[in-house]
Amino acid sequence: MITAVLQKQKLIRQLIIYFVMVFFIPVIKAGDTSTPIVLTLEKAITLALEQNRDVLMANQDRLAAKAQVREARAGALPQITISSQFLRNIKKPVIFIGPYTPFNRGNTTMTFEVGSDNSFLMGAQLSQALFNAKLGAALDIAKTYRDYSEESYQATTQTIELYVKKSFYTIWLAQKLLEANRQGLDVVKANLENVRSQYRHGTAAEYDLLRAEVQLANTEPLYISAENNLVLAKNGFKNILAIPLDQDIELQGEFTYDQIPIEIQEESRKNAFATNPLIMQLTLQESILEKNISVEKANFYPNLNLFGSYQWQAQDNTFDVNRYLWVPTMNVGLQLTYPLFDGFRTSSRVQQALVSREKIRYTRIKAEEGLRIQIQSTELKMAEAQKRITGQEKNIEQAKKAVRIAQTRYTNGLGTQLELLDTQVAMTRAQTNYAQAIYDYLVARAEWEFAVGQSK
Repeated sequence: MITAVLQKQKLIRQLIIYFVMVFFIPVIKAGDTSTPIVLTLEKAITLALEQNRDVLMANQDRLAAKAQVREARAGALPQITISSQFLRNIKKPVIFIGPYTPFNRGNTTMTFEVGSDNSFLMGAQLSQALFNAKLGAALDIAKTYRDYSEESYQATTQTIELYVKKSFYTIWLAQKLLEANRQGLDVVKANLENVRSQYRHGTAAEYDLLRAEVQLANTEPLYISAENNLVLAKNGFKNILAIPLDQDIELQGEFTYDQIPIEIQEESRKNAFATNPLIMQLTLQESILEKNISVEKANFYPNLNLFGSYQWQAQDNTFDVNRYLWVPTMNVGLQLTYPLFDGFRTSSRVQQALVSREKIRYTRIKAEEGLRIQIQSTELKMAEAQKRITGQEKNIEQAKKAVRIAQTRYTNGLGTQLELLDTQVAMTRAQTNYAQAIYDYLVARAEWEFAVGQSK
């Protein structure tokens, strides 16, 4: 007996180990964040559209809108219900028989109980709308709202794409600025070592050494700040992609720009009102409110419905259902309702619907005016950034050359440390300005693509 118990316990331990190996170890491996995720811009956009919470919520709204269309169609379809009822008569109903009648010869009113202790009723009811002015308009509204939800989903995806691009470019900028600060820090450190060597050999003054040490102390915080900015940029990017903050990432791609052809800009500018997600949403919303006016006006018209029912009734003092006498009844009819006076409620609701439609129309017009300004603004920003990029490319080469010359002059005793430090600062500034110009162009282009309704 004891041996059997021990064998059973051993078998249970083996099963537990097996389930841990099968189910938990893969989870641990899947949650491993030590291996960085390599992301291109296209892969990051794809991942965001799959995992971003705003996109997932917009997709649920799209599914709900499709269900509302089916709900609106239900109003035009026949409504069939079945019902059953059991009634126990604690006190049976009675019929009053007046005096001096063939059934009551006396001079006082008599009562006569009717029915049985138990009453059963089963039946089916049918209702079909033959004319209802609201049904068609309600279905049109549901379909338009479905299109609105679809456009809202597309707008959300395009917005998330814009966020991904801007965040992607922000990381690239932070990396470039970190690299520029690292190069500047390396130059400052090399300069300090050079000054220290010269100071030890008596060819440099103590003032030059102090100046080099101060320059290093001022440069190191800039490098640390650039490191922190890179971490923050990556965290914001991870949040958009809905990946853990402790998951390391690496970006792949060139931090460059390509100019948009003029003909594409002109064509996209002309079609912007038909492709911009916000304008399309407002247009559909205006259409919904236009149809809502028809829905409110429908309350002025009559409604005509067909109805019918089929029932089985039985009454008995026992619970022997098999012996019951079931009596079927059936009826069919038409019901016409017409509102004669509702206290001016319908006319007031129609007026409210007209006001709502006008408000959204003004909102759309305002948005179109703002879109024109936004497109022009982004195009100006792109043109400005292009000029800055061209200018900074030359500045970087000249700044590097100036640093080499200043280092040689200072080493040979022909230049001053101030001259060398100035050229180092100018080189770092030129690299920073070049990276900033590339970033500004890419962000302006992403905003322009969003404004004209283009997405990749």
